[in-house]
This record gives sequence, C-alpha cells and structure tokens, in this order.
Amino acid sequence: MARARTLAIPATFTGVGLFSSLPSTLTVLPRRAGHGVCFRRTDLPEQPLIPALVNHVFARPRQTVLSPEAGSSRPAVHTVEHVLSALSALGVTDCLCEVNGPEVPLMDGSALPFVEAIVAAGVVPADPPAPTGAPLIVPLVAERPITVSLDGATMQALPPDGPWLDVEYHLDYGPGAPIAAQSARWRLDPSEPDPARFAREIAPARTFCTKAEADQMRAAGLFAHLRPRDVLVIDASGPVDTAYRLEHEPARHKVLDVIGDLALAGRPIHARVIATRSGHALNHALVRALLEQA
Repeated sequence: MARARTLAIPATFTGVGLFSSLPSTLTVLPRRAGHGVCFRRTDLPEQPLIPALVNHVFARPRQTVLSPEAGSSRPAVHTVEHVLSALSALGVTDCLCEVNGPEVPLMDGSALPFVEAIVAAGVVPADPPAPTGAPLIVPLVAERPITVSLDGATMQALPPDGPWLDVEYHLDYGPGAPIAAQSARWRLDPSEPDPARFAREIAPARTFCTKAEADQMRAAGLFAHLRPRDVLVIDASGPVDTAYRLEHEPARHKVLDVIGDLALAGRPIHARVIATRSGHALNHALVRALLEQA
C-alpha cells in the first residue's frame, strides 16, 4: 500500500488556458492526510471546493473538467489532467489546488513544468503521522478483467502482475494519417514513485493534434491564442514549427493523460491497463467500472 504524501511547500504556476485563452495562476498547496486532491476556484465569491474524483467529472471533449456537483458545468475547473498526472506519478495523494480562473494553465502542453516544480517543492509524508509514518492508502485493484469501449476505442483493465499501475497505449489514426501508428507504455509504482524517470520518459510529451484538426478547431473559434509550436501540431511532414521531444511523443502523451484521468479514482490503481485509441471519456468510464467492481 502507498503512504499518504503531500508537498513540503506550495508550488505555483502561471499561464493561459488551452481552451479558454484566459490567464490563470494555479497554486498547489500542502494538505493533511485523508483529504485527497481537491481544486478551489479562488476567483469566485463562494470559492467552491471541487474534489478530483470521477463523480465530479463534467463531460467535455478533449479535456477533463471537474465541477462541485455531478452533472453541473458551473463553476468548473477545466483541463486538470496534466497536473493530476504529475501529482499521481510523484505519489502526491493529498493537496489543495487553488486556481484563480476556469482553467488550469497550459504551460508548455506537457506535465513537465508541473513535475519539476513539485519535485523542487518536495514531496513529504502527509500529516497526521501514524506511529510508523504517514497513513497507508488502500489501492483499487483490478480483481478480474474489465473492458469498456466507445466509438471504436477500447480500454481493458486486467489483474496486475504486481502492486502497480501498468499503462500501455496504442495510438492509430488509420492509413495515410500524418501520425504513424505507435505505442507507449509506463509502469507506475505508487509505493515507490520514480520522478526522474517519469520526467524523462512521459512528462515532456505535449498535447497534440493533426493540422487538419487544428484548422477545424480554429475555424470554430478555438485556440486562436496559440501558435502551432505552443503545443504539438502534426502534418504530413511532421511537427509544425517544432520537433518531437521524444520517440512516439503522441502515444506517450496519451499515457500521460491516462495516468491523470485514472487518478480520479481517488486512490492508487493496481491494474494492467491496455488502451487503444481511447480519450478522456473512455478513461473516465474505466475508472467508474473499476470502482463499481470494487
């Protein structure tokens, strides 16, 4: 079982949102054990507290959005998956994420800025300490195979071969697509996180889309504040105005997203997860299925 962990000191991030284009500041604060990960909208008079749990997810395409009440869209915090991925990979179980706008800052489109700042702040046992250290957290274990599917995409959660989350992602846009079929895999041991390896192999992978998708979204009025090199826009010749940071960077970013979305279980997951062409909606469905099995 993993021990409860939090930050030693706050970590702060400032930037604009991916979808909203609005400037915002996110501050991740230490929190006592047993409270979990929560977001707070400090720009609103009521300053609502929003738990990072799957039953607080409000369905929106291409992102993970949390609301104070199930089924409610306001007030919400948008695009939380990258910071949740960083927190999960670093073993942070309890913290308060205060944000003064509707969306978490995009930063560079990856989880790396979050990882670097949280590591610099320090990850420590969360109070109150038990006689043998910080309280233990019971994991959510896939006891038998689970499969969820949506629009040709699938996700499986299989019983693990050890006390960890093993995520394997298969990306396939089909024949002739500008992004070649590719795969990536990452093993997350919640009892012994490996921040340095995550920072090398998964965290730098940026959010991405094809140029055709980017053109369609710009025509719909989205992302006008971004240049192609601010994220990862890919056409037939490769990334536009930038270069890949990692081999199979798009598939690695999908692994990053899966880790962040699975953190919405509210406790570490022990499972072998195999995802094919899945997105946020299917990630959330798998969390719900695992909780129902438990």
